[in-house]
Amino acid sequence: MKRNFKEMSVVEHLTELRQRLIWVLVVFVLACIGGFFVVGPLIQYLKNNSMIETDVNLISLSPADALQIYMQFAFLIGVVVTLPVILYHVWRFVSPGLKPKEKRVSLYFIPATVVLFVIGILFGFYVVYPMTLMFMANFSEAIGVPTSYGISQYFGFLFNMVVPFGFLFEMPIVVMFLTAIGIINPFRLQKVRRFAYFGLAIFAIVVTPADFASDIIVTIPLILLYEFSIWMSKIVFRKKAKEAENTDWETDDAEWDEEE
Repeated sequence: MKRNFKEMSVVEHLTELRQRLIWVLVVFVLACIGGFFVVGPLIQYLKNNSMIETDVNLISLSPADALQIYMQFAFLIGVVVTLPVILYHVWRFVSPGLKPKEKRVSLYFIPATVVLFVIGILFGFYVVYPMTLMFMANFSEAIGVPTSYGISQYFGFLFNMVVPFGFLFEMPIVVMFLTAIGIINPFRLQKVRRFAYFGLAIFAIVVTPADFASDIIVTIPLILLYEFSIWMSKIVFRKKAKEAENTDWETDDAEWDEEE
């Protein structure tokens, strides 16, 4: 029979945490090893990506460049594969201290977090990255310089452009969590909407080429993501308010019964 979460000692909590960390580490290592077998075809796909209307001539500037790229890709694949496992073990670790309804609701955060992270990666790769690379290549063509890139620099630029969007698209999940624990609320998010729009627009301008169309293409999805976060925050806030109201009514009824 499982012991109550509150009855477990600090040592038992730490022991459970260590066991879950070991499971996560094992999955991560296996995912990285498996990633090595798909890095080759993945690199070929990225090199021959038809969205980039220019020939990408990659060269190795160091004997260790190819190995470094293999390890970077394997690490990224390991992170993506291990992410749901990490979230699941976090949920299992904290779930004994949650109410049954809170357990069910929090469990939905796992697939939502993974899906949003993958969508952000795809958005960065299929939308932002091609525009930025073409913009940079046009400068080389304008001065008659062949476009040859060091493989380490090329894929380092790719990671820097794509991976941040995976974390940026976690905005709704973060907002829902902060709303659930009472740090923010939808009214505060609406109040700072203008500043948020401005910040997102600046971010889009920084990561995209210096043309109006590219800025708009990236800014609009980010603004929609912010509005979606507000909407999700409203749902969480209303549920919290309703639960608090029901709790108050139950407390009042109990006090009334005691007085009678």
